[in-house]
Amino acid sequence: MPYAAYLISLIIDWAAVPVGIFAVVHALLQKAEAYTAADRMTKQAWVGITIGGTLAVWLFSFYKPTSMLWIAGLVAVLVYIVDVRPRLNEVQRGKRW
Repeated sequence: MPYAAYLISLIIDWAAVPVGIFAVVHALLQKAEAYTAADRMTKQAWVGITIGGTLAVWLFSFYKPTSMLWIAGLVAVLVYIVDVRPRLNEVQRGKRW
C-alpha cells in the first residue's frame, strides 16, 4: 500500500472511534419523545445501534480497518450523525428558516 493511502486509512481509522463516541453520547442525551416526533426508531434502538457501531469500529480497527464489520459499524454511526441527529435537533429546536 502506498504511504499516502496508508496515512489516509490511518486517519479515518483513528477518527472513527471519537465520532462513534460522540454519536453514542448524543443519542443518550436526547429525549425519547424526540425520536418519535422525528419519525425515527426509538431511543433505545438508536443507542444500541450507535454503541454497537462504535464497538465494531473500535474492536475491528485493531484487526483490520477494512473488514466488513468495521465498515458496517462506521456506516451505522454515520447514519445516525447524518440522518437522525439533524432531525432530532430540528424537532427539539424548531426550524431556523
